[in-house]
Amino acid sequence: MTRTWAGTTLADRRAARRERLLAAALDLLGTDGSSAVSVRAVCRGAKLTERYFYESFADREELVTAVYEQVAAELRQALVDAVPDRGAEPAVRAEAAVTAFVELVVDDPRKGRVLLLAPVTEPALSARGVALLPAFAALVREQLPPRLPADEREMTALGLVGALANLFTAYLAGTLAVSRERLIAHCVHLLARA
Repeated sequence: MTRTWAGTTLADRRAARRERLLAAALDLLGTDGSSAVSVRAVCRGAKLTERYFYESFADREELVTAVYEQVAAELRQALVDAVPDRGAEPAVRAEAAVTAFVELVVDDPRKGRVLLLAPVTEPALSARGVALLPAFAALVREQLPPRLPADEREMTALGLVGALANLFTAYLAGTLAVSRERLIAHCVHLLARA
C-alpha cells in the first residue's frame, strides 16, 4: 500500500518538486542565461531546499540538460503535431511548422533562448545542441519531395535547419530587427521553396 500525505503519494510529491525545479531553471536559463543558474538560485526560485534538488538531480549540469531536453521534446512534438498531413501544399505545411516553432520559441522567448542561445554559453549543452540537429533535420527531410535524391534531401534539410536556427538565434538575441510577421513569412518562403 502506498502511503499518502495530504492526499498525495511520495512519488507525486517528488514529481511535483522536480517540475518546480525545472520551471525555476527554465526561468533563470531562459531569462538571465547560464551564469544565473546555480543550485542555490534554482532552489530559491522553486522555493525548495537543496535537499530536494539533490533528490531529483545529481548536479547543476544534469538539471540544465533536463531543461534543454524538455524544451527540445516540446518543440519536436509541436512540429510533429503541426504538420500531420503530408498531402497538404508545401506552403501550407511550411506555414504550420513555422507558426508552431514561433509559438514555442518566440512567444515564450525563455524557451527559445534555452534551445538556441544556451548551447553557445553552457558547456553542458554544447554537445547536446549538436546532437539534436539530426532529429530536427529528419523532420524537415520528411516534408521534402520524395522524388529528390536522398543525398539532396539530406543536404537541403540540414541547410534549412541551420538557416532557420541562425535566423531565430539572431531574432531572439535582438540582432535581427524585423517584425514577427516578417520573420514568419521569410521562414515559410525558405521552407516552401525547398
